[in-house]
Amino acid sequence: MLDLFNEIDRRGCRFVDLKVVDLSGRWRHVTLHRESFTEKTLEHGVGFDASNLGYATLHKSDMVIIPDPDTLFFERIGEEQVASFICDVYDADTLQPNAHDPRSILKNALKSISDIADEVFLSPEYEFHVFDEVRYSVQTNQIMLEVNSPEGFWNAPFEGEYFVGRKRGYHRIYPFDRFMELRNNIVEKLENIGISVRYHHHEVGSTQLEIEVNPTTALRAADGILLVKHVVRNVAEKQGFLVTFMPKPLNDEAGNGMHVHQYLTKNAENIFAGESRGDVSEKCLSYVSGLLYHCPALMAFTNPSTNSYRRLVPGFEAPTHPTFGFADRGAAVRIPGYIKEKKNTRIEFRTIDASCNPYLGIAAMILAGIDGIRRQMELDKIHGGALPSSLYEAAESLEKDNDFLKEVFPGSLIEYWIKMKKKEHQMVMAIPHPIEYQLYFDV
Repeated sequence: MLDLFNEIDRRGCRFVDLKVVDLSGRWRHVTLHRESFTEKTLEHGVGFDASNLGYATLHKSDMVIIPDPDTLFFERIGEEQVASFICDVYDADTLQPNAHDPRSILKNALKSISDIADEVFLSPEYEFHVFDEVRYSVQTNQIMLEVNSPEGFWNAPFEGEYFVGRKRGYHRIYPFDRFMELRNNIVEKLENIGISVRYHHHEVGSTQLEIEVNPTTALRAADGILLVKHVVRNVAEKQGFLVTFMPKPLNDEAGNGMHVHQYLTKNAENIFAGESRGDVSEKCLSYVSGLLYHCPALMAFTNPSTNSYRRLVPGFEAPTHPTFGFADRGAAVRIPGYIKEKKNTRIEFRTIDASCNPYLGIAAMILAGIDGIRRQMELDKIHGGALPSSLYEAAESLEKDNDFLKEVFPGSLIEYWIKMKKKEHQMVMAIPHPIEYQLYFDV
């Protein structure tokens, strides 16, 4: 523990930042002066009003956040070198992990599967859009959205040759790819704080980019999702850009998924490797079966925004049915075709997107797969219809199918989540859409 404080002082940090995820999946933070950050902080934490983060009602809103020493990283904010920690949420009276803390829920999920696996390894793919101007408004008499980017194909009349054409961005090279320098700067920051990046490239859409990281353990991967989003946004902001991980920010353009590659190990052996179809094990196929069987309910956590379902439509390599395939980019779950070594055997869950709370989304995903293993589900017997086409449908699916979560997810959280997601859907549906004027104004 002394080394931790020594390293903070060696780097000249005058401030310590404590970051905690709210229920919706956004980071919140509180900053301490170095003199106020002591061993007592690591034991008893810092008090906060949890009702503002979605954890509790006003009647029991006093909780504490306690930093996880293993999450220490350093970042420059303005002129200051700041020491940052990711925190867990604890009840103030008992100093026990709060039942609704998403990070604790993921930890409990991983403990609950110890009979099947010692570790779960994940590697997410991060897709996002970069703009230099974003304007939107929802008023009684005005509903508008306008975004712009120097790379946008709509700027062809003004930009000349060097722009990315519509749906022609995949792996485009500079000078058409105008964001290589930005991605290089982002990746440098990520590597400096311990996130190992496999590669980065331009994606299909105009202004759409991707960064793929190397596999790491599930908790570290979930922490990494919030950390990657944090770094991407801050590096982009310093270069005059705005970033969104929204699943579908542009009409008739490719959307942003967050495909999660994954495999399980037991006694340091990859239990997904085997001799069944696609050189995978029967346990792997049962895990996939669990994902597909529970996918409609699972999507309430992995695709928890109304915008998620604007991405999950035919024609954009986005899954619309609970299907499994080899090298099939339209499947909900697939085995990548470029994997040659058995030790690297993995599956890719392609439904999930970055609007999720990563701890809840990943915990639910793992529990769905593990349920498939425990019940020895057979892939050939999984026959599902279309996946939910709206957030409301996903919430209704979760209402009907949540037993696979109940060992870990509090029933009160599941009930609150369903209520909250139905309310979000209804709020969006109540607002007239501009295209409705185009279709119906003259009826």
